[in-house]
Amino acid sequence: MSVTELAYTSAVEAETTPIFERAERIIPRVEWPIHAPYVAAINRLKRERNAVILAHNYQVPEIFYTVADIVGDSLALAMQASKTDADVIVLCGVHFMAETAKLVNPGKTVLVPDLLAGCSLADSITGADVRLLRERYPGVPVVTYVNTSADVKAESDVCVTSGNAVQIVEALGAPRVIFLPDEYLAKYVASKTQVEIIAWKGHCEVHERFTGADIIAYREDDPSLVVIAHPECPPDVLAEADYVGSTQGMVEYVGEQAARAARDIRPRVLLMTECSMADNVAARYQGVDFVRPCNLCPHMKRNTLPKILHSLETMEYEITIDPLVADRARRAVERMLEYSRAARD
Repeated sequence: MSVTELAYTSAVEAETTPIFERAERIIPRVEWPIHAPYVAAINRLKRERNAVILAHNYQVPEIFYTVADIVGDSLALAMQASKTDADVIVLCGVHFMAETAKLVNPGKTVLVPDLLAGCSLADSITGADVRLLRERYPGVPVVTYVNTSADVKAESDVCVTSGNAVQIVEALGAPRVIFLPDEYLAKYVASKTQVEIIAWKGHCEVHERFTGADIIAYREDDPSLVVIAHPECPPDVLAEADYVGSTQGMVEYVGEQAARAARDIRPRVLLMTECSMADNVAARYQGVDFVRPCNLCPHMKRNTLPKILHSLETMEYEITIDPLVADRARRAVERMLEYSRAARD
């Protein structure tokens, strides 16, 4: 894919200055002349195409704060994707997220800026693997993390996110379930429920690199450090953490720490998560000091402003799913959304 460089003109500057003012705490001023022409062009094309951009929390700030219409974790994006009136959805995340958006919006055009934006966790299991597990454990419900392909979702009974996994596993009312594909998330769920968990050995390459020893070393310098971790981290990390939760749960917990800052107690927070999420959360909560031993997700970073512009200009790369697979996968996602709505109500 060739990308044309765009000029930073006075017209572009005038058009994008209000956007930069909202993001200047996180995007260096010296970088803005590079980003601004793409931001202006993307936002104009969104209006022309009646398009909406969904961005995961792991997206870089120049996407997250300047062109994204909806931001959040996997569950938030899935639920908002089902509500949008746009004709076109551009999913700035990874491939399985775009497939999920397509499942809940079968009549809309769903695009990804880069087809190679994959996921180590999603790649750890196939639909054929799930069918073999069903043969080995007949009658046992299959609970599948949304970080999976449509093919895997199609072989599942219900999807979950890290934020609603425990709730949905217990709501099924089964004595044991097959939980796919993240081994560490499965262990975390098992620690929170009496339901027997049969786990797969998939891992997220971002979260599996953190260790409990990392946390211990940081706490030697500051025993008051507040440690926040995602349940995709290894068990020794979760054992040392003060809070374990989904991407959105982590953000909300930081908000609670920010409330402490408002009472003249300036907390220091250690976020065990992806680099850009740490940047985005830090920009939101100025009263909190952040320690960020982040790990980079190379797949998320395949999304860039030039690629988003190219996607809107050419309507590439469109996500398509075999209808027979899509119908079955959609049911698993819809069950997840139904459980989530019921919990809120």
